[in-house]
Amino acid sequence: MPTPHHPPLAVRRALRKLGGDIKDARKRRGLTAEIVAERAFTTRPTLQKIEAGEEGVAIGIYASVLNALGLLDHLGQIADPSLDLVGQQLAAGALPIRVRRRSLRPGSKS
Repeated sequence: MPTPHHPPLAVRRALRKLGGDIKDARKRRGLTAEIVAERAFTTRPTLQKIEAGEEGVAIGIYASVLNALGLLDHLGQIADPSLDLVGQQLAAGALPIRVRRRSLRPGSKS
């Protein structure tokens, strides 16, 4: 039996916002929950869970719903290195102060 998972409040808030945004995107497109669920190869109750931001839904189902709405490209940008400012700062801080030229042969001074 899987261990119960209770995500932090920040995670729950982010999922509720994502779910609400997905619901708004569906409505802006004039699509019913049944149509989007069918296009995402899931059920209407699962789509309702996504739109409510429930954390128990697999990320693959979220991706399928985003794909059904034409928003899948944005999912691939979430952890993009070019948008990871903390990672960039850490990498820049790990750069060596000095770079020495390596010799090609032991004892060579080229």
